[in-house]
Amino acid sequence: MHKVKTYLLRANGVNFTLPFVLITSLFLIWGFSHAILDVLNKHFQTILGVSKMQSGFVQAAVYGGYFLAALPAGMFMKRYGFKKGIIMGLMLVAMGSFLFIPATGIKEFWSFLIPLFIIACGLASLETAANPYTTILGPKETAERRINLSQSFNAIGWILGPLVGSSIILSTQKGGGNEFSSLAIPYMGLGVIALLVSIFFYFTKLPEITSDFKHGQDDANSQKNEIPLFKHPHFVLAVIAQFFYVAAQTGVNSFFINYVTETIPSISAQNAGYILGFGGMGMFWLGRLSGSYFMGLLPPNKLLSSYALVNILLMVIVVANMGWISVIALFCTYFFMSIMFPTIFSLGIKDLGSHTKQASSFIVMAIVGGAVCPPLMGYVADISSMSLGFIFPMICFIFVLYYGIKGYKIKN
Repeated sequence: MHKVKTYLLRANGVNFTLPFVLITSLFLIWGFSHAILDVLNKHFQTILGVSKMQSGFVQAAVYGGYFLAALPAGMFMKRYGFKKGIIMGLMLVAMGSFLFIPATGIKEFWSFLIPLFIIACGLASLETAANPYTTILGPKETAERRINLSQSFNAIGWILGPLVGSSIILSTQKGGGNEFSSLAIPYMGLGVIALLVSIFFYFTKLPEITSDFKHGQDDANSQKNEIPLFKHPHFVLAVIAQFFYVAAQTGVNSFFINYVTETIPSISAQNAGYILGFGGMGMFWLGRLSGSYFMGLLPPNKLLSSYALVNILLMVIVVANMGWISVIALFCTYFFMSIMFPTIFSLGIKDLGSHTKQASSFIVMAIVGGAVCPPLMGYVADISSMSLGFIFPMICFIFVLYYGIKGYKIKN
């Protein structure tokens, strides 16, 4: 335990215990917010009669919000600081969550996309702040391990999302409740939590990390940061790699329930949601938690490329549609996806110094990749088969493999 405290909480003689704990709590909020979307996909197909391709626009609305909000959020924080940016993000999450109440009365697909978009704008602000914040709350040599540990709490949110969604939302498909009003219940809870956390942040003093905080870099390294941001190849390729990774993860999440119920017809949508929560997201959490440890044994880029290669092979099994073998392969992908986002993020902003906040905004904008894969997979599923749609995540993992092998390298 002493070793963990040393590399997480102290840099340049400053103890960052409280900031680290508070920032890490935000990872839970956006993990839950993302994970419950995968339940909404299936639910909207049932109660609104939308196609798989149309249901993919749930993710398109959310990740489109990320794309549009990330850069303004970064500009806001550059002027007003991380703390105010976090409070703004939490207020947007609360606002969007409470808008689910009128949406359940309107009962139209678009009426749910609007609050999801607003929530996404808030989440973009939180991620733009929290991800880089965790990397600089300790020695830069262990930044990848630190962000992976914080992201393990994000994975707990990913577990809770499908479980809460399945027990509250999908349970009404059996005729035991109002299929629309049940949608508001988890979002009301999310809104209340976001408000409470924002109040806690408001009354808590946090150290403001300035954009030129350099983890004790020497002058030569500092001068390197005078190079324009987009002249750093490892950053540019990180944006592309993050785009493809989020596209893959969102595609897998969005149609996990569809894939399981169509591959094993005896499994209901509700039970498939439980499999997603306990199986898939449980593996995701284990991957995040163990990833911080494994990075003490292997360089982050090697772990990233190894996990990407395994996921490519697992996707081949999923596309082959081999019954339970393919279902097991599908939720095993979550373990190997677990470290990808934080590792790409940390490698992408490494040694950028004064460019860090701006770079963080662009990498968060790359989350828009999640808006691309679900509609494409849904289209293929509508005209062919759900299993064939998983060829898109496989292609995405190929680029992540390239980034882990070569693209991460920092060039002078």
